[in-house]
Amino acid sequence: MSGLEGGQVHDHVHEHDHHHSHEVDFSNLNVSFVIAISANLVFTVLEAFYGLMTSSVSLLGDAGHNLSDVLGLLLAWGAAYLTTQKSSQLYSYGFRRTTILAAIINAVVLVFVAGFIAYESIQKFLSPTPMHEITVMVVAAIGIFVNAGTAMLFMRGSRSDLNTRGAFLHLAYDALISAGVVIAAIIVLYTGWQWVDPLTGLLIVAVILAGTWGLLRDSVNLILDAVPQGIDIDAVRQFLGSIDGVNEVHDLHIWAMSTQENSLTAHLVMPENTLWEDSENYARISADLHARFNIHHVTLQVEKDLMCANIHCD
Repeated sequence: MSGLEGGQVHDHVHEHDHHHSHEVDFSNLNVSFVIAISANLVFTVLEAFYGLMTSSVSLLGDAGHNLSDVLGLLLAWGAAYLTTQKSSQLYSYGFRRTTILAAIINAVVLVFVAGFIAYESIQKFLSPTPMHEITVMVVAAIGIFVNAGTAMLFMRGSRSDLNTRGAFLHLAYDALISAGVVIAAIIVLYTGWQWVDPLTGLLIVAVILAGTWGLLRDSVNLILDAVPQGIDIDAVRQFLGSIDGVNEVHDLHIWAMSTQENSLTAHLVMPENTLWEDSENYARISADLHARFNIHHVTLQVEKDLMCANIHCD
């Protein structure tokens, strides 16, 4: 199409394409999230209560990590829900980017949780107190089944949806941490080494901070419109440059609209305007960008030459 700017006509093509193949069955997904969030929230309260009653910082640490499960599940559920909401005149992109804000809040909360667990662990190193090993083992063992069981709810969806995959991996990983608490309680039971419990608590803090750093880094990058993780911008530039008739690619931008959807804009220098000849090229290019690079929203502008990108051309 042609665009008018400053009284001059520019030869360019503007094409905007949407892909919704990433959508999943939200009715089944909602049920999975309700079950998983409810089960993990109840277990987190139970584990924190018995962690305080038995003076077990490893159990408190696992409770803190289970709290991250609940927050992570709420974030994933919110992201899945917000992708179904339509845009408005005021919010032309809808509310997708609130998922990125939620990720930052999630990370900050987890840092405070890790700090509390670290403080309690150091206090127990300085003033050792006996723990009720059997109670700790039973509660942590329940955690293995809760986390592993709820992880299974997301196993199928994790194969095709990155957001669901994050929920699945988070739960599966936490089941392993619960197993670590059981092992720590067994060691204390048979050796009497009370220092194993606070040491396990500090190890769990390290695991939480390691995961939280990645979450905080990625969410800050997304809110600053950095190229989403997993997308090679040089490979995208090479792909666009390989389109018939394209002499140069410039003003290439790739950013995340949400934790699930990525967008791209680019200017293509095409002296012969061969993109005009076949309207199906638009759909083909967008489909290839989606399949190869997980880019859902594509906007392309075609120009006669690089000079026309910077000045008005007749």
